[in-house]
Amino acid sequence: MTDQDQDRIRRLEERVSALEARLEGAGPVSGADSPPRADPSADADTSPAVPDPETFWVLDGLARRFPADGAVVFAGRLDLPGSGHVMWQYGRLADDLLADRWDELASSLGALAHPVRLRLLRAVLNGAHSTTALLSELDGGTSGQLYHHLHPLVAAGWLSSTGRGRYGVPAERVVPLLALVSAAEAPA
Repeated sequence: MTDQDQDRIRRLEERVSALEARLEGAGPVSGADSPPRADPSADADTSPAVPDPETFWVLDGLARRFPADGAVVFAGRLDLPGSGHVMWQYGRLADDLLADRWDELASSLGALAHPVRLRLLRAVLNGAHSTTALLSELDGGTSGQLYHHLHPLVAAGWLSSTGRGRYGVPAERVVPLLALVSAAEAPA
């Protein structure tokens, strides 16, 4: 038996122990603090509350697909004004993400690091595709200022030219963009 096999068996044993502890009510439900009870007046019962199975449906699916390794996934489906239906999912193993060269992502992320550019992207997702419509997002700015902000977004692939004076967010970038915006929001 190789070291890799022994490590895999050890991790499986740890997972089985954790699952057994959850079933006995001895451990946390989600790996963090137990969620609040549905009925806070039920003080006599001291067992941890069991969440609705739908609460962690994404995490449960992720654990089934990648039982031994950590992974990160994001997905979305939505209808956009003037662009139609978009569906996208993407996932990576945590070890691969942690081993990547994050510094190589600076230009792509940096293109988003300006409030005007974020407003332009939001406007495009909401149906404003022409430069005329996008100029209104600049609060009296000039077409030169508009192109100053459009250029880095196009260069990084967050926007693409869909015709003369028209822009769109490529379908494969819609959900990743919205995932980044969601991640940047303070957790509730």
